[in-house]
Amino acid sequence: MTSGFGPTQYLLQSVKTGKEFIDKGWTLDAPNEEEPSLIRAVYEEVQLNLKDERLGLFKFSDWLPVGRLLKGSSSPVTYKSQGLAKYLGLEKLYITFSGYWPDKGAKMSTCSFKETEAYSVCGRMQADEQGVLVVASAGNTARAFARVCSDNNVKLLLCVPEDNLDALWFDEVINDNVKLVCTRAGSDYSDAIHLSEKICELPGFFAEGGARNVARRDGMGTTVLSAATFIGRIPDYYFQAVGSGTGAVAAWEANQRLMVDGRFGTHYMKLMVSQNIPFTPIFDAWKADSRNMLPYDEEEAHQQVAEINAKVLSNRKPPYPIYGGLYDALKDTDGDVLLATNEEAQNAADLFEEFEGCDIHPASGVATATLIKEVEKGTVHKDDVIMLNITGGGEKLFKKEKLVTALAPDHVFDVDPDINDVKKVLEGMF
Repeated sequence: MTSGFGPTQYLLQSVKTGKEFIDKGWTLDAPNEEEPSLIRAVYEEVQLNLKDERLGLFKFSDWLPVGRLLKGSSSPVTYKSQGLAKYLGLEKLYITFSGYWPDKGAKMSTCSFKETEAYSVCGRMQADEQGVLVVASAGNTARAFARVCSDNNVKLLLCVPEDNLDALWFDEVINDNVKLVCTRAGSDYSDAIHLSEKICELPGFFAEGGARNVARRDGMGTTVLSAATFIGRIPDYYFQAVGSGTGAVAAWEANQRLMVDGRFGTHYMKLMVSQNIPFTPIFDAWKADSRNMLPYDEEEAHQQVAEINAKVLSNRKPPYPIYGGLYDALKDTDGDVLLATNEEAQNAADLFEEFEGCDIHPASGVATATLIKEVEKGTVHKDDVIMLNITGGGEKLFKKEKLVTALAPDHVFDVDPDINDVKKVLEGMF
């Protein structure tokens, strides 16, 4: 383990063509390609050298596309399960926890693995960046970016559905460099994304990029780096609930880097990703063996989103079909898409808290529920090395220890507002 930190050396590469090129600062797409493709970071360091634990997430900076160190980060924590493992009859169940659980060394104050994205993305930005970063979110991502950008003086505009404002809680004041706008009640995550895209057409605003941003994916991929370095090998199975599936794509990419590293095995872990019934667009496309998302009815999709407890899993336009996206990740790893009801997810979350000792978010309950069902079906065996990615937890504990307050929106827009009205509202906001 080394203690030093410096700008990471890397190139970018098109997943489709393999062509490598230089990152010009905020490159999101491969140049001169007709078909959309994700791009990846190709790091100078082929083997992962962990840095000082005190650097938090940045201890993984060899495989993060970052040029500067930000304060306040915490890395995912992996440990070997005892209680849940015994209950399920599993000998090698490892839990990677991203959230607030000081007893395990997990200190993410927003209680979500979205912090891994926010620190990595902002670490990729230049310190003197004058533009305003725009992030659309169903809740957890907004909370994470608000905290990180507030603490590190990064100008940020959040776009969140008004119905999801209860996710915007903080134990410390959010500074004025962070602003929040909403799409009116009755809207969902896709409407917030649409608003953010309109805003990014205006001068002075730029998109965070979502799945297209290598920093977001490689930040998420630190969950797998945490697991592999703790276990000493690449897991056999990877369980996670997905909305966009970006975290699973990140896991696949981290897996590939570990295979090249050579010290952790040369096999793929099976990606076992899950959705919350009745909102199941990724499941539907996967089971139809379709690279493209299937057509859907807008009104029905809105209703389905309203019914699920895990609102963060409500992305209707995930990076599933794009080259290097979730479809390719599932195919490459012989993975699968699984389902859990609200009731199954809640029961699983209760079991986790009973046997492991910490509360978890609804999305993590979905992932845990599908693990339980796959054990019951005999898909996974007692001696398989299993990574359960708990993407959020400890919120009950955090709010018990801290006094939290909500972040109020600076403006609430109607769904699909006129661009001139948007411009008028944002003038002088920063």
